[in-house]
Amino acid sequence: MFAIILCLIIGALANQSTSLQKVLLGRTVIGGPMVALLVTMVFCNLLPTVSKEFKEGTTYCSKQFLNWGTIATGGTLSFAAILGTGVKALPLIVINVILSFSVALLIGKKLGVTQNTSILVGGGTAICGGTAIATLSRIIKAKEEEIAFAMAAIFLFDTLAAFSYPYLMTALGFSPNQFAFVAGAAINDTSSVAGAQATYQSMIGDASFQGALNVKLVRTTMLIFVALAWTFIIAAQSKKDSAESQNSSIFSVIQKSFPMFILWFVLMAGLNTIGVFSDTGVSFLSKCGKFLFSAALAGVGFKIKFKDVFSKGLKPIALGGVTWICVALCSFAFAFIFSGYVG
Repeated sequence: MFAIILCLIIGALANQSTSLQKVLLGRTVIGGPMVALLVTMVFCNLLPTVSKEFKEGTTYCSKQFLNWGTIATGGTLSFAAILGTGVKALPLIVINVILSFSVALLIGKKLGVTQNTSILVGGGTAICGGTAIATLSRIIKAKEEEIAFAMAAIFLFDTLAAFSYPYLMTALGFSPNQFAFVAGAAINDTSSVAGAQATYQSMIGDASFQGALNVKLVRTTMLIFVALAWTFIIAAQSKKDSAESQNSSIFSVIQKSFPMFILWFVLMAGLNTIGVFSDTGVSFLSKCGKFLFSAALAGVGFKIKFKDVFSKGLKPIALGGVTWICVALCSFAFAFIFSGYVG
């Protein structure tokens, strides 16, 4: 019980640290879940016995809080977003999703990275960083170290993109719409997109510009479809690998292995789509989701050794870099080649 309470406290403080970052740095540099992960990793390595003593509680946090955080996040998404102002970017977003997973799985195999880590890196790069990693990790039953390595890989390159894109695209002479397409489609975390957009707003002298976040909203909504797709893929793999399932239909296998939290996740998105949740309710669910993800990642961090990061984590980070570069190049190329369409 003490470990669970400690994870909750660390998760809450980690989320509050984002407000402090905005005051001191003018933007969020490290999201709450990543802060929680780093803090508990330090705990684990300074006090090695903690990993065993807290094992039961931290395992509960890393699994159950991820489920609940995913359900809460579903209530912040809306199928209607695909029909919103960022709809023009949908072709680029779909291309990037396919490209990100393809590159991550192909290069990950070449590097000897586990399939789970490759899926998490692909999802985090394609959609929304830590939120996508947290959601997909429960579907594919990823190990704690796989989650941690994927988070680290995404964080490093997401930070680089958030700081560099406004200046790079201004230097290239990109229009505001081109910036919106690239930033919204190729920067992972929503807070990072918001930070990059704020920088760009000051550079162009237009505080009302919201294009990048509009594109990011559509991209985040894709998590619903990606989560469902991987649920079916994993079920199909289970049918193929299990002798017991050989004679069962794919639907019966899905029924047995379907993670119920995904059903609630989709249901919450549906309720938000039809307007069940007010703006205040959506904001509350967003805060709950972030808090639960931070508490869950705090549980993960208690099991990660720094020596493992350096011995096993460098390849996932390299994979994150390659995947990030491919998605970035695709986004820049799309915005440049189809400048007439982008505007």
